[in-house]
Amino acid sequence: MATAIRVLEGLFGLLIVVGALLDVFQSVVMPRPVAGRVRASRYLVRGLWAAVRWLSFRIRNVSRRESLLGSFGPFSVLAMLAMWVILLLLGYAFILDSLRDQVRPQPSGLGTSLYFAATSMFTIGFGDYVPIQTPARLVAIAAGATGLGMFALVITFLYSLTAAFQRREVVVVTIEAGAGAPPSGVNLLESYALAGVTEDLGRSFERWQEWAAELLDSQLSYPSLAYFRSSHDNDSWIGSLGAVMDAATLILTTIDESSGSPGSNEVPLPRSVKGWAKLARSVGGHCIEDMVLYVDLADGGEAGVELEEYRAARTRLARAGYRLRPEAESWEAFREQRGRYAVRINSLAEFWASPPAQWIGDRSPLKHRVHHDSHVFSAQPKD
Repeated sequence: MATAIRVLEGLFGLLIVVGALLDVFQSVVMPRPVAGRVRASRYLVRGLWAAVRWLSFRIRNVSRRESLLGSFGPFSVLAMLAMWVILLLLGYAFILDSLRDQVRPQPSGLGTSLYFAATSMFTIGFGDYVPIQTPARLVAIAAGATGLGMFALVITFLYSLTAAFQRREVVVVTIEAGAGAPPSGVNLLESYALAGVTEDLGRSFERWQEWAAELLDSQLSYPSLAYFRSSHDNDSWIGSLGAVMDAATLILTTIDESSGSPGSNEVPLPRSVKGWAKLARSVGGHCIEDMVLYVDLADGGEAGVELEEYRAARTRLARAGYRLRPEAESWEAFREQRGRYAVRINSLAEFWASPPAQWIGDRSPLKHRVHHDSHVFSAQPKD
């Protein structure tokens, strides 16, 4: 009977160790999301985020709320590391406790076996407990190798996470320069027109297309990255992506090509801009769709913009110098195309409690500080 209990204890410990190592492998080593969702780290982060998000909705002070939400990303990584260490320690403790007859002096219980597992895993090696037979020696060696390997992987993971975060934020801040904070697709197009650089919109959409592709790859490879908030007020990768999507949709549905000939009040908009806008919106839509599926959020087909808001945007774009298509046909096309991603991106913004892409008015689930000087360029009368 005692032998059977020890065998079960050893198998239970082995199951914990294998499960923890598999979780580390899928979370840190695998460069893509895995099909199985039964992972301890996933449930840990989701549970902690639900609690922090619930608490943030009850904090009225904006600075304190943002401080709480902003600290969650780094905290979640440390929480995962602590969980993996605890699981591995417990697993090796159960295995060593089942092999207590092969250790001298013999451990008096699970607590002593836990101590022996910790000294082995952290490679401290006091020598007060020594394995004297091959199975116990192999377990002690495996514990030491696991500890060293896991900490090396986690350090590499942190460097990769930091590098991906910095690359993401460079584009977020760049978009904010023209789109405001929180960003708006209408503001973005206005800023380019008022700065006289609409011919460069094609190159900008090309960069944003590459950014959306990298965003999708990094967010799915390192899901913890999505919980790292931007360093600046009212900035978020969700809002920036939404602003780019709105700008691309307006280019494709509402704004006509224009040569910007001398003597006209129209800004130039080459045909290539529409091509790059279409490609950027395609990659951005793919990014949004995959993120919604990964997080398992609600989907829908509402444009999220009223006709009066759309008309106000048309007025601003016309004043900036864009040639516009007729309202009736452009509104129908805009409503249909924006409906493909609007609900999804606002669901992501609500899930991560981030300021979403602005249209006219605040659609955020939380109140945020809004920069009233969001335009980089003030409107100038045209000659």
